[in-house]
Amino acid sequence: MNCQETQQLVHAYLDGELDLVKSLEVEEHLQGCPTCAQTYEALAAVRATIKAGDLRFEPPPEFSSRIRFALRQAEGRVQVPRRARRQWAVAAAVLFIALAGGWMIHALTSSTGHPVLTEELLASHIRSQMLPGHRLDVESSDQHTVKPWFEGKLDFAPPVYNLSGEGFPLAGGRLDYVDRRPVAALVYQRRKHVINLFIWPAGQVASNAPTMLTRQGFHLLSWTRGGMTYWAVSDLNENELKEFAELMQEKLGAGS
Repeated sequence: MNCQETQQLVHAYLDGELDLVKSLEVEEHLQGCPTCAQTYEALAAVRATIKAGDLRFEPPPEFSSRIRFALRQAEGRVQVPRRARRQWAVAAAVLFIALAGGWMIHALTSSTGHPVLTEELLASHIRSQMLPGHRLDVESSDQHTVKPWFEGKLDFAPPVYNLSGEGFPLAGGRLDYVDRRPVAALVYQRRKHVINLFIWPAGQVASNAPTMLTRQGFHLLSWTRGGMTYWAVSDLNENELKEFAELMQEKLGAGS
């Protein structure tokens, strides 16, 4: 079984949907192919994170009692028909779910730091290396060719710079799908190493300094600037990946 066949079957293998023969073939390939094994581990990590107990969050015990107390106060001040009281109850339930969801998101982001997003990015990076046809949609070192290619394909214009003079030549770009939305993926090279730079709008997130993460031997460097979120993913060493990020930020600051 080759890498392409394994890539097509790895999700079914994770879900236990393959017959015994196919499962053994996938296992044999994973044992002998580090690249496919890394993809499998990344997908398994996403699956484990989703199923992990720390994704569950229980609001404080007094939270529901406060909701009920507020409803009793409202009903005591104004006599309302039964139908209206039911509407109040529905509204309270919606409020409870929204606030509890907010508590859960806060607990997750503060304690785990976007685990699902980082696994998505890592899986996309690895997949682009495993499948040559997925690496580039537009192949060019000319930023004036790559940037216009994204027009009409995304609802934003990603900044594109060629860093050949600084030792990080632009190879091209592609469309990808991360964090439940289409994103731009710019591909740079450093000797034999590939850097995937994922870009999408930051929304209300303020600008922040680069943050480095390490997952399964890969480095992920993220920052926000000028209303855009940037994630650089590579097996390049930390110092050179930081150098790449600094060069990108200089370009973004200069607007060249």
